[in-house]
Amino acid sequence: MGWARSLPLNSGVKTARDWAREHLRSLGWTERAPQTVDAVLLTISELVTNAHVHAHSSAQLVLTWDTRCLHVAVHDNSSHLPTRRPPSDERLGGRGMLLVDALADEWQARPCPDGKIVQACFRPPAPGSGTDGA
Repeated sequence: MGWARSLPLNSGVKTARDWAREHLRSLGWTERAPQTVDAVLLTISELVTNAHVHAHSSAQLVLTWDTRCLHVAVHDNSSHLPTRRPPSDERLGGRGMLLVDALADEWQARPCPDGKIVQACFRPPAPGSGTDGA
């Protein structure tokens, strides 16, 4: 199961989060896995912001659920892969990929012919696991 949304530069990150939240609700995650939903939405915020701010590009957001992992993929037009930078008091920003690394079960970035794709995987807690507020 999957969904896709194009987010032009003039669209806000809130648009991406609201759109994704509705699809997570359709999977039942907002009730069963609210902390995972929060992690997914924060990751979407970071990846779409990176596409708009650092790549100066529209973003294509794709959510894919394969019953094991929710794949969150964001494509932009820049060939520069994201890097994790250590936090610094000297600059604003630069912590987005550190957040993604902490929130996602795994993530990767790969070049493609017209830019790059950054993809993160989220696995909801098993039913009855006692995690994620259940």
